[in-house]
Amino acid sequence: MYRCLSNEALASLGEYRGVAEALFPAGGFSPGPGLKAVADFAKALGTGSEYQRIFALKKDDESVRVFLGHFQNNLDLLIQKTWVEKADEARKEKLQDEIPPLIALIERGDFLPAIEKFGQVLDELAYLFFGTQSAKEDFTEYTFRIDPQLGLFWWYGSRLVGLKDTGKEGALRDESLWALLLIGLCYLTNF
Repeated sequence: MYRCLSNEALASLGEYRGVAEALFPAGGFSPGPGLKAVADFAKALGTGSEYQRIFALKKDDESVRVFLGHFQNNLDLLIQKTWVEKADEARKEKLQDEIPPLIALIERGDFLPAIEKFGQVLDELAYLFFGTQSAKEDFTEYTFRIDPQLGLFWWYGSRLVGLKDTGKEGALRDESLWALLLIGLCYLTNF
């Protein structure tokens, strides 16, 4: 399966596998005890310090709003700079229209719907970056061959689609969902 990967990439996959399995064990993501796993995953993606800085803030802190503005600006730039066929230009515009509602969900603290919308944004962004390859079964493996951290990020994105509500209510659930979402926000803000 990974025969095209270098020895260094294979070693990275081994390290990343443990981090990935801790974040999304066989039963799925679990709020609460998963906070350390989320922080470890952010570190594996190379965004650990940014993740820790933002996660330590209150969600209504002005610095979080500034961070979300940077996220939106960087995502807009990524979308605009993506070369696509003329027929796909409308997809780029539609994706850019999806970002403000995502930001609004985050600012309201509606993290489960925000995660769902973010997963949809990532699916469309993957298409803009990689074309029809993004819909193939081996897409994550393909991105791992490009760069192990990039592959880990797209693997993470694939786990967000269809994430189910754990039924655990309250601050612990919201904190965990915010932590899970923040991984992707930090990665794309610094992409």
